[in-house]
Amino acid sequence: MIYPYPKTEPSVVAIGGGTGLSNMLRGLKLYTHRLTAIVTMADDGGGSGTLRDELGMPPPGDVRNCLQALANTEPTMEQLLGYRFTEGCLKGQSMGNLFLAALNDISGSFYEAIRKMSEVLAITGRVLPVTTEDVRLKATFEDGTVVIGESKIAEQKKKERRRIRRVELLPAQPPALGESLDAIREAELLVLGPGSLYTSIIPNLLTDGVADAIGQSDALRVYILNVTTEDGETENYTAADHVRALFTHAGQKLFDYCIVNSEPLPEAIAARYRAEGACQTVVDDAELEALGVRTIRAPLLDCSRGFARHDPKKLAAEIMRLYQEEAHTKIYG
Repeated sequence: MIYPYPKTEPSVVAIGGGTGLSNMLRGLKLYTHRLTAIVTMADDGGGSGTLRDELGMPPPGDVRNCLQALANTEPTMEQLLGYRFTEGCLKGQSMGNLFLAALNDISGSFYEAIRKMSEVLAITGRVLPVTTEDVRLKATFEDGTVVIGESKIAEQKKKERRRIRRVELLPAQPPALGESLDAIREAELLVLGPGSLYTSIIPNLLTDGVADAIGQSDALRVYILNVTTEDGETENYTAADHVRALFTHAGQKLFDYCIVNSEPLPEAIAARYRAEGACQTVVDDAELEALGVRTIRAPLLDCSRGFARHDPKKLAAEIMRLYQEEAHTKIYG
C-alpha cells in the first residue's frame, strides 16, 4: 500500500551508494519531485574501477544506478542502460557506465555529464556526486593492517576475519560539491542508507562539510538499517554497532530515527546468508535508545529475487509516514 501523496512535496535528500540507495529511490520518487540523491565517489571495483583507471574519470556505477532508478523513460532504455557485455574487451562493462563516460568526455566535466544524462532520462529529482575529487578509501583493521581501495577492503576482511576499526578518504577531507552541501542544508527530510556501512555510507561523511551539514540540519533525519549484515564489512554487527560506527566517523550524532525491517527472513534465504557469513541484523533497542536514536519497526522485506532487500515502495511509504507524523511536531533532534 502506498502512503497518501503529501499535499506539499517535501525536499528529500538521500545519501549513500550501491544498490541500497538506488533501490530506495524507486520508491521515494513516487512521493516527491524535490528529491536529491548524493552518491559516494570511492568505488574502484568492477566496470567503474576500469573506467576510472583507464579514463581518469570518477566512478560512474553508483551514479548510473541512481539515474536509472529515477528515470522516466521507456523500458527499452532502462534495459539498454543496464545491459552488461558478456564477451570481448567490454566483458562485464555496463552500457550505462559507457554512456556516462562518453558524456564525461564530451562535456569535460563529470558533473555536467550527470546533468546531461539526467535530461536524456527525464529523471525525477537529481543525482549529485558528494565530491568530484579523485578519492580512494583506506581501511584500518583491529590488528593495525591497512588496506587501500574500496574493492580490496571486503576481500581483506573476509580473509582475516577482523573488524574494521576505521575508514578514511585519501586525500583526507576532500571538498564536497557545493550543490550537495546546499541540498543537505535545505532538506526537510534526510535519509542515510541503506547500503554497505563502510564503503557506501561512511565515505560520504568523510567528505569535508557533509557530516557537519547533516549534524546541524533541522530536517527529520533517518537512518535505514540494512536487512542483513554483510560478509566482509559488518559480520555480527547489531543495529547499535552500525549507528556507533556512523556517529564515531562523523564525530557527532547524525540522525534521530532508525527504520528497521520487522519481518523474519524465510528459512531457505536465512540459511544461505548464514553459509555466506551473514545474518538478519539484530536490533538492540536499548542500545539504540542510549545513543539517542528511536527505533521504527515495519514489515519491509522483499525476497522476490532470492535475496533479502527492502521493498522500495514499502520503505518509501514508511519513511513518508514517519515524516508526515513527526516532522511538523519538531519533537526530534
